[in-house]
Amino acid sequence: MEKFKDKVQITDNIELGGDRMVLFAGPCAAESYDICMETGEVVKSLCSAMGIDYVFKSSFDKANRTSSDSYRGPAIEGGLEILSRVKKDLNVPIVTDVHESYQCAEVATVVDVLQIPAFLCRQTDLLKAAARTGKAVKVKKGQFMAPEDMKYAVDKVRGEGNKNVFLTERGASFGYHNLVVDIRSLPIMRQYSPVIFDVTHSIQQPGGMGGSSGGQREFAPFLARAAAAAGVDGFFIETHPNPKKALSDGPNMIPLAEMGEFLQMIHDFWKMRISLKFQV
Repeated sequence: MEKFKDKVQITDNIELGGDRMVLFAGPCAAESYDICMETGEVVKSLCSAMGIDYVFKSSFDKANRTSSDSYRGPAIEGGLEILSRVKKDLNVPIVTDVHESYQCAEVATVVDVLQIPAFLCRQTDLLKAAARTGKAVKVKKGQFMAPEDMKYAVDKVRGEGNKNVFLTERGASFGYHNLVVDIRSLPIMRQYSPVIFDVTHSIQQPGGMGGSSGGQREFAPFLARAAAAAGVDGFFIETHPNPKKALSDGPNMIPLAEMGEFLQMIHDFWKMRISLKFQV
């Protein structure tokens, strides 16, 4: 099985496919500037101490919530203002979701990476609009997609002349309200681009709380270690100072106070795989 050998540039100083682990992390929704800054400051400090490259993540709109009554976020204007301030004050690159083609150009004026949500990974116009911004494009594998079929999502982005595209594994639907992770998907998708493992959404239970999604946080360490050992280029982790009070995806976020131990565990497995020269 051939491995994709090119590197993907996030910024001038951060690349995927090299010998440094990359972390995309932050609160699920950009609830407030204060929550984003508190989270980002802690995670940035941890990453700096461990030698991990850090990209701050938060969403200005959670457009695919289970119920129309669920909190969606501060919307594009308020959300981009928060993300712009966080980028400047923390001096970190930013990734956020886009859900509509028309959003891409405006969002790209602030962020460094455009994320395509899993449910939208086949949306050709959205993928192409994101690609045309020239920013790196992070495509999450749909819960309904075979890993080999993600090649075509990558091709849609590259077809617009943008080579900085990469994929994210976040679990596959396994009956109602349940996801499982097929570790085979990691080397399969690694043929087409660098691969990120989404720890927190892989333990999500979509719609599992009757109008909102649940999660099985207790399984996060097991899946994260498996992905680190199998070989990925980085991780996506949502975290929050108080997940019980988070306005989106609280049940599957890692408490901020536990991120140090959690990251150290992942990074230890990452370094062990690197030292053994065992690469996907």
